[in-house]
Amino acid sequence: MTDSAEDIAMKPQAIFEPIILDARPSSLLVAGSAAEVTAGAWQSSAQAIRVDVLVHSQGELTGESAGPHDLALISDTLEAMDRTTGTLLLGQLRNLGNRRIAVLVENASGWRLTDFLALGFTRQAVGDEGTSHSLYTYNIDTYNHKRDWNNPKYWANPEMWDKARW
Repeated sequence: MTDSAEDIAMKPQAIFEPIILDARPSSLLVAGSAAEVTAGAWQSSAQAIRVDVLVHSQGELTGESAGPHDLALISDTLEAMDRTTGTLLLGQLRNLGNRRIAVLVENASGWRLTDFLALGFTRQAVGDEGTSHSLYTYNIDTYNHKRDWNNPKYWANPEMWDKARW
């Protein structure tokens, strides 16, 4: 029995695959069954890749999961946590140096767009009637764009020295 293109599009593994191909990580942190399956497939096709399974206990990251990774994939995890613990987990993943994070969450789980926006995530995909998941991503390289006004050229206004008194 083969999967149709529509069935494949609804599988969480198919959602994570383009993210892994784009990131080409040398280290992966995974949580949840869909993330583990996708990481296992990537590990078997790529050489010298490290995959760590997230150990989450009592709201703190422990072991290898507490170190920085090139990519963190989270699925089937936030749905089982209360919002405070889930927010703590996502904040720790971001603050511990994970360059990219992809979170696949069920739409019916109670997690809202604003919960992810508050942590610096962007919504990449929203499931429709047939699919019940939304994808949120965080990428440190595109998180904070460079602003023209935020550089030394505009700080001291030296051309006004000795011309005006405030």
